[in-house]
Amino acid sequence: MTARMKLTLSYAGIVVVSGLLLLAAVGLFLLRYVPDVQIPQGLEGMFIPNRSDLMRAFVPVAILVMIVLLAIGWAGGWWLAGRMLAPLNRIGYAAQLAAQGSLSHRVALEGPRDEFRDLADVFDSMLDRLEQNMAEQQRFAANASHELRTPLAISQTMLDVARADPDRDVDELIDRLQEVNVRAIEVTEALLLLSRADRRAFTREIVDLSLLAEEAAESLLPLAEKRGVAVDVAGDAAIVLGNPALLQQLIMNLVHNAIVHNLPADGAVTVRTHTQERALALVVENTGPHLPPHVVAALAEPFQRGAERARDADHVGVGLGLAIVQRIAEAHDGSLVLTARPGGGLNVTVWLPHPLPYPLQGHPVA
Repeated sequence: MTARMKLTLSYAGIVVVSGLLLLAAVGLFLLRYVPDVQIPQGLEGMFIPNRSDLMRAFVPVAILVMIVLLAIGWAGGWWLAGRMLAPLNRIGYAAQLAAQGSLSHRVALEGPRDEFRDLADVFDSMLDRLEQNMAEQQRFAANASHELRTPLAISQTMLDVARADPDRDVDELIDRLQEVNVRAIEVTEALLLLSRADRRAFTREIVDLSLLAEEAAESLLPLAEKRGVAVDVAGDAAIVLGNPALLQQLIMNLVHNAIVHNLPADGAVTVRTHTQERALALVVENTGPHLPPHVVAALAEPFQRGAERARDADHVGVGLGLAIVQRIAEAHDGSLVLTARPGGGLNVTVWLPHPLPYPLQGHPVA
């Protein structure tokens, strides 16, 4: 049976049982005060009602009332069940469309706030998230295919040209092929890292972001000195529960981007860690050219590079630096916030949750 039929039978059953109990109570109450006696002599011609007469008059009416109650319970139950299940039918229709690949339809249930309205709103939120993820995956797959196809096409072109040229320089060809191969490897490794972060396929342990920031700044110090960028690292101990390798990659990407996307000379990069009541923040700020809002909004998109950001020998990037940072932050239940500095450059803040209640922060963790 359908859910509507089950609810109809339930409503009708409740009405009938309630009617039976009511009629039984009325009948028993009346029968208490009506004796079942014989007619006295001398009064044989007179009608004196007794309990038997009452039962003969009451039972047919009670049966008729029960039939009417059954019909009312059935019809009313069918109508009421339909009304109650209408939101579920709309949600089911939306789910059917989603299963067929259409994620643009929404339930958009109106009316007062109740369990069905909450369920519909949650389902619409889920469809919104699915639609966004699907669009992002399609865009990411298209960009990734383009990025991976480019070095392969370049390699194929160089090989075709070299095969047709009898006086080719083999050493130069090898060097150029190596450069193209290195770029393809970088793209592939970045894609694998993104996939690992998306699937959250990693173990977690207690990590101090302030120590990772110091290590990243020390590792990138030669690059900073070469480009004339001063790197300053300070802040509170920032204890998080996460994967050390992924968090180290997150900080390395941020500091590296801050160094290479800076002023031509006398640039600066500051790295700070802050602990607040419910979360902690890693802030990487750098000087640089002014960035329009639409450029800042697109920087975390995979394979997107700011229009003002030049590529050079130190940074032949694949456009996945901030995308990797965002995915790693989200995999650790955090978020990434990008803000253009008024004086030029970028302010990047990574928010991560505390692994322990705030009063325990700052104490040694076993």
